[in-house]
Amino acid sequence: ISAVLIEEGFPYIDGYKPRVNYQDRLRVEVVARLVADAPLAAAAAAVVSAEVGQVSIDRSLDAIWVPVPAAGPRGNRALERAVPAAVPRLGVNYLEREASNASLGSAGERFVLEFEHRRLWEAGARHLADRIEHVARTRGDGLGFDIASFDSDGSERLIEVKTTSFGPLTPFFASNREVVVSDERSDQFCLYRVFRFRTAPQLFIIAGSLRRGCLLEPVQFRATLP
Repeated sequence: ISAVLIEEGFPYIDGYKPRVNYQDRLRVEVVARLVADAPLAAAAAAVVSAEVGQVSIDRSLDAIWVPVPAAGPRGNRALERAVPAAVPRLGVNYLEREASNASLGSAGERFVLEFEHRRLWEAGARHLADRIEHVARTRGDGLGFDIASFDSDGSERLIEVKTTSFGPLTPFFASNREVVVSDERSDQFCLYRVFRFRTAPQLFIIAGSLRRGCLLEPVQFRATLP
């Protein structure tokens, strides 16, 4: 069920890992249920679009920084067959909508700024903590990363922040520029995935190229006339 929800752009059931090798009949039933439940759709729309205020770190960094979660067996994607034409589709991708929530993105970046400052401060690199730059604000959002920070040895760490209110296995959306920068500057690039942001925020870090650390799926194309 979680796999169907994710593929339909709907928040999955936190605690139930998505498994992609489901039968078509399950997808038919889940999608039909979602389409028929207007209050559920309205609740999802309200959550992903809601404004987010400042969230401060009130726990130890060890309680916030967790390992990259294991998604579990991918299954046999050949079992994913096309949904019959008669089956309704949601028509709204709530995960994309959440990814476009500017207040959530900004709040997540501020959260990571505080996290980085404390990480360096606790590592004894206070002089580096004072040099962290929120480049998405100071230089614009087209660099392919949001924050210029440091490792405790002084080497540069380029941080892209992706924030969600949902569970750690919720897909995120990366721009072409972010993927390219993660390739070209893989020794410095880190993606911070912040999750469960509205309740008890935590994060994990994907270091290096996103092509190696993630399964990238093209979801949009730029088309020009031949």
